[in-house]
Amino acid sequence: MAPPPEPRRPYKRPAISDQQRRRELALQAQSSRRADAQARARALATTLLTTQAPAAATSRHEEDEYDEHEEEEHEHELTIAGVAAAAAASRLRGPDARRWFARQIMLPEWMVDAPPHLATDWHVFARPSGKRCLVVSSNGMTISRVRNGSILHRFPSALPNGSKRDISGPASSYSILDCIFHEPDETYYIIDMICWRGYSLYDCTAEFRFFWVNSKIAETSAGDPPSTYHRYRFSALPVYDCTLEGLQAAYSGSMPYVKDGLLFYNKHAHYQAGITPLALVWKDETCSQYVIDTDKKGEIPSEQHLVLELLEDGRVVTSDDPPVAFGSLDSAFIQKSNLRPGNLLRFAVRDESVKLVDGKMQIGQLQFVGKPNRARAFADSHSKVLFQYTARHVPLRIEDLVASIQSNNMELESTDVEMQD
Repeated sequence: MAPPPEPRRPYKRPAISDQQRRRELALQAQSSRRADAQARARALATTLLTTQAPAAATSRHEEDEYDEHEEEEHEHELTIAGVAAAAAASRLRGPDARRWFARQIMLPEWMVDAPPHLATDWHVFARPSGKRCLVVSSNGMTISRVRNGSILHRFPSALPNGSKRDISGPASSYSILDCIFHEPDETYYIIDMICWRGYSLYDCTAEFRFFWVNSKIAETSAGDPPSTYHRYRFSALPVYDCTLEGLQAAYSGSMPYVKDGLLFYNKHAHYQAGITPLALVWKDETCSQYVIDTDKKGEIPSEQHLVLELLEDGRVVTSDDPPVAFGSLDSAFIQKSNLRPGNLLRFAVRDESVKLVDGKMQIGQLQFVGKPNRARAFADSHSKVLFQYTARHVPLRIEDLVASIQSNNMELESTDVEMQD
């Protein structure tokens, strides 16, 4: 009797970028950033509250499980660094200030390739449509700032020390939330938690941070309807393990907000300011109204557009760290067009000038279109440019994500069988 045929492994779309290699490097680099986490949290909280005069950061951890004497020693070591960083940030103006604020948020790369261990190593949730912002509550007030540093709202809230009515613990104790403000229901949907009552969560895993978002918000009345001392409601997002069921719930499930794609967070990722491959955003026409970038008229241009930053040497680069150069402008054109280093510039790209080499996108020719909206804080990332290109030609589809999860499941089942043998 012939043996039963082995189950066929689902087809997986071949990788076209180097995202997986950079994810591995990002996970390895996390440990080197542990030392300055509390100082960064204080600098961010102080500067978000005011960009005019740095305030001394003297808050303390409020969690019972921490030894008070150890914390006082740690407090003294970090206060100098936190105040110095806040003072330096508070003096920034114009493009430098916008760039500083933009770099404080953990920004996802665009998912170009499906990660190999989606089912076991990743969370997924539906991203609300709206304005990404940082929210800080301290000293009896709450302030939200969008990615370019501008104040979105200044209001009383039920967050810790977020209103004059409810100040608990030291007055200088602060909380920082990474949110999306969804205007239709005037709700701040919490993407992530950076700090809670002065306790930094920078070096906690995403899995732990998502647990804290739900548990800590539940301890307050921040999720209640608006009132005199609570102007806007805060809501934790439903976060799922990226199994087939979790992906389906995030992708097709009903949400109280308008969706704008899916966000994927690596469970082991710390909160890293700037662009990271350990957080990914993905879209298609089902879960987002805007998959391919549109022009000022809201129409999809015939050629792909991208926004790059002009450097002093004439190169035009992405917002990555380190930046990726897609070309350069000669000095005569720069002078004639009255362009300056730091300017953001919009370009058009012809399909025939694009090549993919070693997971990177190379562009043979850029056509200058003009300057983007002045509210724009920074250039496109390399992953966004590549995502936009593939969305026009060979998009990563929901079926590819499903196939990646199924392959992961088959590998786990195969491993279990081998261990039983």
